[in-house]
Amino acid sequence: MNDQFYMLIFALGYSLFKIILNKNNFCVFLYFLIEISFMRLSELHTGDKGFIVKVMGRSSFRKRIMEMGFIQGQEVEVVLNAPLKDPIKYRVMGYEVSLRRSEAKLVEVVLSHEQDHAFDRMTSTDASDYQLQPINAKHIHVALVGNPNAGKTSFFNMASGAHEHVGNYGGVTIDAKEGHFKHKGYHFKIVDLPGTYSLSAYSPEEIYVRRYITEQTPDIVINVIDASNLERNLYLTTQLIDMDTYMVLALNMYDELEASGDQFDYDRFGKMIGVPVMPTVSNRGRGVVELFDRIISMYEANDSDMRHIHINYGEVLESAIADVRKKIKTTTDIGKNYSKRYLSITLLEHDKETERFIREQEQHQEVLAVRDHQVKNIEMLLHEDSESSFANARYGFIAGALKETFVKNKAKSPNVTDIIDPIVTHKYFGYPIFLLFMWIMFAGTFILGKYPMEWIESGVSWLGDFVGKYMADGSLKDLLTDGIIGGVGGVIVFLPNILILYFFISLMEDSGYMARAAFIMDKVMHKMGLHGKSFIPLIMGFGCNVPAIMATRTIESRNSRMITILVNPLMSCSARLPVYLLLAGTFFPNHAGLMMVILYTSGIVLAVLIARVFKRFLFNKEDVPFVMELPPYRKPTSLSILRHMWQKARQYLRKMGGVILVASIVIWFLGYFPRNTQTESYGQTMSQMQQVDNKQIADNLKAQQKMAHQEKSYIGRIGKFIEPALRPLGFDWRTSVSLFSGLAAKEVVVSTLGVLYTGNDADDTHLSAKLQSARKADGSLAFTPLIALSLMFFVLIYFPCIASVVAIKNEAGSWKWGIFAILYTTALAWLVSFTIYQVGNWLGF
Repeated sequence: MNDQFYMLIFALGYSLFKIILNKNNFCVFLYFLIEISFMRLSELHTGDKGFIVKVMGRSSFRKRIMEMGFIQGQEVEVVLNAPLKDPIKYRVMGYEVSLRRSEAKLVEVVLSHEQDHAFDRMTSTDASDYQLQPINAKHIHVALVGNPNAGKTSFFNMASGAHEHVGNYGGVTIDAKEGHFKHKGYHFKIVDLPGTYSLSAYSPEEIYVRRYITEQTPDIVINVIDASNLERNLYLTTQLIDMDTYMVLALNMYDELEASGDQFDYDRFGKMIGVPVMPTVSNRGRGVVELFDRIISMYEANDSDMRHIHINYGEVLESAIADVRKKIKTTTDIGKNYSKRYLSITLLEHDKETERFIREQEQHQEVLAVRDHQVKNIEMLLHEDSESSFANARYGFIAGALKETFVKNKAKSPNVTDIIDPIVTHKYFGYPIFLLFMWIMFAGTFILGKYPMEWIESGVSWLGDFVGKYMADGSLKDLLTDGIIGGVGGVIVFLPNILILYFFISLMEDSGYMARAAFIMDKVMHKMGLHGKSFIPLIMGFGCNVPAIMATRTIESRNSRMITILVNPLMSCSARLPVYLLLAGTFFPNHAGLMMVILYTSGIVLAVLIARVFKRFLFNKEDVPFVMELPPYRKPTSLSILRHMWQKARQYLRKMGGVILVASIVIWFLGYFPRNTQTESYGQTMSQMQQVDNKQIADNLKAQQKMAHQEKSYIGRIGKFIEPALRPLGFDWRTSVSLFSGLAAKEVVVSTLGVLYTGNDADDTHLSAKLQSARKADGSLAFTPLIALSLMFFVLIYFPCIASVVAIKNEAGSWKWGIFAILYTTALAWLVSFTIYQVGNWLGF
């Protein structure tokens, strides 16, 4: 008994260890160790010496300080600190320079006594001839910025080899994704920032991107723009120019511009705005290598096209900018990390993020007073508010630059988007087409997935028989056959169905149809108290509720965002799919596809009804107008779809070896112990019956033994405890236990059923057959079509998985909303299942 117990504890510990310690975590840790060898110049003490690794900050600051001798590889010495620790005197290139501490923070150095690790001595004996050699010192930090649908994430995948999904709608890239690669002796850290249309402090994405550029000071910003929609995409470019960032334009999807017959002199355009422009087709890799060659040239200050310009906003606005900038410069202590011109512009635009920053300064009242005066002056002279004045001026700058460099093909024939959109967004045909796509997706998931599912199921069955035949009887054999193979194997068979479902979702997203679905559903969403942008997170919930809940960040209205977060768990995620496939395929074999449509549609209907209730009683303030981009239709690339499917398959397999493996072992452990003599007597009787060659009686006795033991086990006691609450829904204690175990992850419901309904060794029937023949303690069938329907609806609605609850807490900002989601979904699930079972019984089903 003790050996068995320690063996189980070891198995649990090893599984948890595999979850925690993985390759990605180790790489992050190793990278952290490499990075901490560098420090900022401001951290050096008087008398310390170091070698300059990198100069960060805005482009004008970099240019000024590098002209003073602070270049890569130069030795710098701290001469003395001022009495108040600011400024600090340094010696570089034989003369002394004074820097403020805030400026010194933007210079990365390595200590002189560590220089052997970062520099190789050249043949010259002069200390100034040290040159930077290893990858760690030749490090370029690149940030990707761009509009949604500009191909930014596709560019990131192609450049870094990462496997991030490309979605053809705003908000798919919620958090910054980071990748690393080497090119021509340089180590690139490339960060994919959230897609955003501008840098106004309006959405969480805009704030995040602004703060990242300002606080993390990437060496180069790659502004990815859609070559087929230059005017709209270049608005963000003008704001980046105002921020004074080192920037290169990736003119992405350049093949579409070429195919359209339009002509764009991008070299001349780049020289006009002081930003190098490189044409790319990221999903094919065209121009990506050349762009990074250009970045190296920019980093080494060898690019003649790179220069800092000021966008001329006109006499009135420029006068206002100058006055506010002068006041900021004379009354505040803002470091070189911030462009005072950019702060002045955003203040005049009533930018809340900039106002918050200015209010943290001691003399902010004087700055805000000048701003208010200049805003009134702008409105009086230009007869429009200051925000509109700057927006119009930016688009005027863009129009002027394009007029000299861009020629549109006037003879261009209607494109694919112009032909398809009137059909799929038609007020009569749009909804049937959408429902048809949904039916094809779910029916295809079941029909196409049936064959590989059977192959995997046969393989799992063979593996269980093989282990059962050649292993000696005992706890280890029971753990492997009933716990691990019966539990995990019962879930892994649904991997093909998961892949097929994500294939269809990826197809709709990448083609641009998902945005059209949101468009035609806008009116329905408004009746729910939401707006069209809420539809995409809800549809994403069919894949996984966690990223779907995170995707609500793109919804500007907090009320709509909160409602979308709270009803998202009602959208049936792929984790529930194994339960539906098992039960629908078992009890509704001729209508399995239809049952899938009914379940998913029911989730949508319930989400609509609950959203209306929440809008009426919890979030009843007015919503913001619905604004959503309809990107052009594009042919999805096989590489993008395969990457998306592989990403989901990898997540599913990790879950197999993590949460589901641990849960299966725990469920088996609770169902296996305690061992007692009362149930063992069935085994003795069975052995006697086998000796007289009465196999049928022996098998029946073994089944009775198993049933009796399960009821006496720990899990049986748990099931018996919660069974009274679920008995009115048609569930026995084993079904109750499976629902309880599904709190961690819904796939575990199937693995638990697999463990609890594992037959004797001679029985090679599959789980579906076992469910059809299983009986309750009173002798009635444990599962009927009515009970299966009740169970599927309960699984559809009840208790979001733990990861979803944490996501709700993070996005809503409080645990109370996570707890609220648990309580209302579980209560609603009980009510719906109770109604289905009781009404079904009353009607005689």
